[in-house]
This record gives sequence, C-alpha cells and structure tokens, in this order.
Amino acid sequence: MAVETPPPELGAPCPSFQLPAVDGKRYALGDFAGAPVLCVMFICNHCPYVKAVEDRIVALARAFEGRGVQMVAICSNDAEEYPDDAFDKLRERWQAKGYGFPYLHDEAQDVARAFGAVCTPDVFVYGGGKDGLRKLAYRGRIDDSWKDESKVTRRELADALEALVGGGVPSAQQRPSMGCSIKWRQQAA
Repeated sequence: MAVETPPPELGAPCPSFQLPAVDGKRYALGDFAGAPVLCVMFICNHCPYVKAVEDRIVALARAFEGRGVQMVAICSNDAEEYPDDAFDKLRERWQAKGYGFPYLHDEAQDVARAFGAVCTPDVFVYGGGKDGLRKLAYRGRIDDSWKDESKVTRRELADALEALVGGGVPSAQQRPSMGCSIKWRQQAA
C-alpha cells in the first residue's frame, strides 16, 4: 500500500540511534558528528519504490562524498513477513549495489518509530544547529519522478543537500515522499 510522508517538522532534533550495520559495525548518531549534513533514509530491499530510486540514491551519495554529507540507510521492516528485508539480504544488496554508506538494521523498529518514518523511502536531512544539535532541514521526496528517472525535472533532495553544504537552507516547499508502508511487526496479544 502506497503511503505519503506527513509534512516535515522542520527544526525538530534528530532522534538518537545505535544500530548494527551490514558491514559488521554498530553505528550511533554521534558517529556521524564530523559531517555537517546527515541524510537518514528509511529504505528496504523489496519495495518497488526503493528499487526504482536506489541507483539515484547511490549516485547522490557519490556526488556528495567529501562535501560534508553523510548518508545512512536504515531498514526497519519486519523481516519475518518480508524475508527480502532480513539482515543477510540487506548485506547482499548493499554489496551488490556498492552503496558506499552504512546500511543499518532496526529489527526492534524503535528507531523508525522515533523518527516517525512511515514509508520506504522516507528521507530525513539534518543540518547542524547552532547549539551543535542536528535539526531537521528537509523531509521529502528524492525527485519528481520516482518511477522513471528520464522524466525527472526537479531533484529536490539534491537541491536540499546543495543548499545545506553551501551554508543555506532548503526550500520550505517540500513535497512528500511516497512509497510502501513500513512493514510493522504484529504486536503480541
């Protein structure tokens, strides 16, 4: 079922997290303190929306490499119901696609809840606040044609990242991302 992200709460602080990654390490929010801009993307392996934009995400990460942007992907889907989103499958996809950024696994789904993530892809971009805390500067779609890259006319995520690395702020006109709903685990009765 396709879901759209709610309007962004610009200025909201970045939730803390500490999760295992497919590279065998654990990452916490503080591990990315050296990058002025943090882009946290909730993605997964099975979603057609993510598959359609995956190469664009990888290319975007490469384009901003060394420019103060740290990309981080998190999969929070229920891997029991969606086995393509199991940890070993995430590692295989990460290696096959050459992501070049950490891919974290949120098995307990606590991090997705803390961020308020609702779909894949759900993209949150944080800049450094004057108080040293990361503040939400962008939450929206990657571009204006998730399905067909040849029809892209507006690259909203790239524009937001450019604004932030240039010392500015992204446009307040942010269009929601759309994708498959996060696959929440069933709560025990």
